Amino acid sequence: MTPAPHETLADGSRAVVLDGGLSNALEERGQDLSGALWTAGVLRDRPEDVAAVHRAYYEVGARVATTASYQMSVPSLTAAGAGRAEAEGLLGRSVTVARAVRDALAADGVRRWVAASVGPYGAVLADGSEYRGRYGLGFAALRDFHLPRLEVLAAAGPDLLAVETIPDVDEVAVLAGLLDEIGLPAWVSLSIDGDRTRAGQPLADALAVAAAPTCVVAVGVNCCAPGDVLPAVELAVATGKPAVVYPNSGEDWDATARDWTGGSSYDVALAVDWVRAGAAYVGGCCRVGADQVAALAASIARHG
Repeated sequence: MTPAPHETLADGSRAVVLDGGLSNALEERGQDLSGALWTAGVLRDRPEDVAAVHRAYYEVGARVATTASYQMSVPSLTAAGAGRAEAEGLLGRSVTVARAVRDALAADGVRRWVAASVGPYGAVLADGSEYRGRYGLGFAALRDFHLPRLEVLAAAGPDLLAVETIPDVDEVAVLAGLLDEIGLPAWVSLSIDGDRTRAGQPLADALAVAAAPTCVVAVGVNCCAPGDVLPAVELAVATGKPAVVYPNSGEDWDATARDWTGGSSYDVALAVDWVRAGAAYVGGCCRVGADQVAALAASIARHG
């Protein structure tokens, strides 16, 4: 069995390179993501395009493919007209598509992994709530939302779970408890603004909650400004767990216009300092593509 990424790191290997954004890569392939299902619609209708994106990231040096399940849940898929069995099947397909790509490349002897994406409740709302948090839901409602898809994703056989873009320490606490129940290796990364969660809590407090489950192999941040990463790495490693970081391009999401604004500040040269500070998993999120991931992999190979 291929060792999990954290086991590889334990033997002294350099930082693991993650992939970049799935949505921007699919749009570059001509896919329309304006519908309610977002990337899940492509997974349903053209899984070969999702597979092609995973393969492209692997081929430029990413070691982890993150599945197309970020915005997917059984309730959101059934609300879009799917039956429950179809919804669960689509969640599972997000993993099996990525696994098939990984396995097809296995002959080159490079270790690669599949991380099943688990986005926040706010992602399903598709109104920018993953950048605000504070949904008005209690612990029980958040648990009822997250548990079914965690179970389906885990059953599909990913190497680990990528619990990502979580904006609120309360949601982190719910997910931490569920991860203890599921028992699959996972990283937990938060959506932040400076040294605070998007909901306004101290990042250090949220990372401590995220790091508590024994199955959590790394904690950190994603879909944040690149300039916020280095201080977050230092807070993450203070928990006793390695850091995972994959910022977006530095542009801002306009939930009303449903578009990105501003310019890119993603610079792979920054990653050298992230790794030196303790980042064990490094990649990119929204608007970061294969060219940047290729440059990132080359930089870490030289310096990581």
